[in-house]
Amino acid sequence: MAAVFDWIALLVALWLTLGDTQLQQATLHPLVGHIFVHTLDHETFLRPPEDTAVLPSASVTYHAHLQGHPDLPGWLRYTQRSPTKPGFLYGTATAEDRGRQIIEVTAYNRDTFDTTQQKLVLLIQDPEGPRLPYQAEFLVRSHDVEEVLPSAPSSRFLTALGGLWEPGELRVLNITSALDRGGRVPLPIEGRKEGVYIKVGSASPFSTCLKMVASPDSHARCAQGQPPLLSCYDTLAPHFRVDWCNVSLHPDGPPQHHPREHRGAAADGGLPRGAPASLHPAHVQCAHRRATATPRGQRPGAPHPGPALRARPESC
Repeated sequence: MAAVFDWIALLVALWLTLGDTQLQQATLHPLVGHIFVHTLDHETFLRPPEDTAVLPSASVTYHAHLQGHPDLPGWLRYTQRSPTKPGFLYGTATAEDRGRQIIEVTAYNRDTFDTTQQKLVLLIQDPEGPRLPYQAEFLVRSHDVEEVLPSAPSSRFLTALGGLWEPGELRVLNITSALDRGGRVPLPIEGRKEGVYIKVGSASPFSTCLKMVASPDSHARCAQGQPPLLSCYDTLAPHFRVDWCNVSLHPDGPPQHHPREHRGAAADGGLPRGAPASLHPAHVQCAHRRATATPRGQRPGAPHPGPALRARPESC
C-alpha cells in the first residue's frame, strides 16, 4: 500500500512540474521584412532559491526548435557566446512565413542539471506604416553578431548612420553574422571580431555620400587595394568600424551584393571554395564598350570575335 502512495505522490509531483512548464509561454509578434530578436536570459528560466531573492550566477545552455520539427524554421537563427551569457533567437521573416509558429525552448542548467521549457508563440504579420524601399547593407568588422542584437547597440548604429543618410526613419531589417556569409573564425587575438552584416531600410533616398561609396568607381578602387570614395565624414567611427568596400545599396529590389562581400571576415584576397565567380560592374562596362566599338582593321558589320575581360577594369 505504501508503494502505491509513493507512485501517486510521484505522479502528482510530475503533473505539477509539467503544469509549471506549460505556464511558461510567451506570445511575440515578428514583422515580415524586419529584424526579430528575442533574448533567452537566465532569469526567465531559472528561479532563485527560496531563501534568497538574488539569482546566483549559473551556466545555462539552450536548445530551440520549431514545434513538431527537430530544427528552427529557415528564417530563424540561434546564437550564444558562452553558457554564462544569454542566448538569442534572431532573424527576418519573409512573406511565406506569415502566420503562427510555435518555438519550443529547453534550458539546461549545467550546474544543477535541471531543465526548464518554454513555448514561444510567434504571430508573424506584415508591418504597418510606409514601405522602406531604400535598403543598404554594411559589414561591421568591429563587432560579433550577439554584440549588436540587443536594442541599445542597434539604436546607436542607426543614430550614427543618420549622419550619412537623408533625413527620415531608419530601421534595422536584418542582422547576419559574417560567418554565415563565408567568413572565417578569426585568430584568438584580443580585439579580433568575426564581423556582422547589418541591413538598414528607409523611405528616404540614399545620400550622395552612400551613392559614391557604393559606385562602380569606388568598388574598382577597392579591387586594387585602394581606399573607397567617401565624400562625407564617417559618423560611425570609432564605435563601429565599417568596411566601406563591402557596402551594397539596393533600392526597390532584392539585394545585389558586391562580390567581395563573400570574402568574409578574413581579407585574404580570395573567395571561399565553391563560391561562384561574379563579374564586377566595371568589368561589364568595359566589355560593353569593347563590344560596341569596331576593332582596328575590321570592316563595320563583320562578326566580332567577342571581348576578352582584362584583370583590371581601369585598363579597358
